[in-house]
Amino acid sequence: MICAGIDAGSRTIKVVLLEDEGLEVLAAGVVDQGVEQDALALRLLDRLVAENAIRRDRLRAVVATGYGRKLIDAAHETITEITCQAWGVRHRVPEARTIVDIGGQDSKLVRLGPDGAVADFVMNDRCAAGTGRFLEVVATRLGVKLAELGRLAAESRLPAVISSMCVVFAETEIIGLLASGSTPPDIVAGVQASIATRVAAMAGRNVTEPVVFTGGVALVPGMDAALRTALGKPLSIALDPQMTAALGAAILASRRLKGQDTPAG
Repeated sequence: MICAGIDAGSRTIKVVLLEDEGLEVLAAGVVDQGVEQDALALRLLDRLVAENAIRRDRLRAVVATGYGRKLIDAAHETITEITCQAWGVRHRVPEARTIVDIGGQDSKLVRLGPDGAVADFVMNDRCAAGTGRFLEVVATRLGVKLAELGRLAAESRLPAVISSMCVVFAETEIIGLLASGSTPPDIVAGVQASIATRVAAMAGRNVTEPVVFTGGVALVPGMDAALRTALGKPLSIALDPQMTAALGAAILASRRLKGQDTPAG
């Protein structure tokens, strides 16, 4: 049988199709978020099923997660993204003890116990300065694509110091830096360091290794290095970091299908 996990995040919708027996990923896809979240998720799910020649009647369990999880009518159950991230990451990295998840609109640090269960977590969903939104703002201000930021950061010789705690004021600060002669590479490197510093402050001193980096921002080259420096800890990027919550949701859908306990959420 086939199980599906749908992560209706703040910026994108992700779907993972999973073989129930061996928990093998059969297909995965992502689309930009929109007003009609349920319709977007269903179209992506149907496309993945069709492209991989999967009979629709083999899809037996669907779990939704993310901000928009309650809006996904196709889901048999909804579970929080914190729990789904934990299951998805531990599937990829069984020994993981700390998850740093930076998405488009929030950032989270999840601490896992030795058994992989969520011990506790902290989240920033009120200030964009520690999220992917900050990278989008700087890309727009510099007139480059988001995918180019990693290349620019790698060219930096002296990262700019971004002191503002708010993206709105930081954007003004970036304009001032450009006017004073700071280069785009130094500004991008400074923004990456600024995001990493805010995440490290949120984490505090309690960061247990191994540390795994997930979320769409993990796809931006240079962010992993910035986080390693800010946390003072080794850090690895999860395989398909944008998809780990959807993967966890699909794994929990499989457990539901087998009649095994699934976390509340």
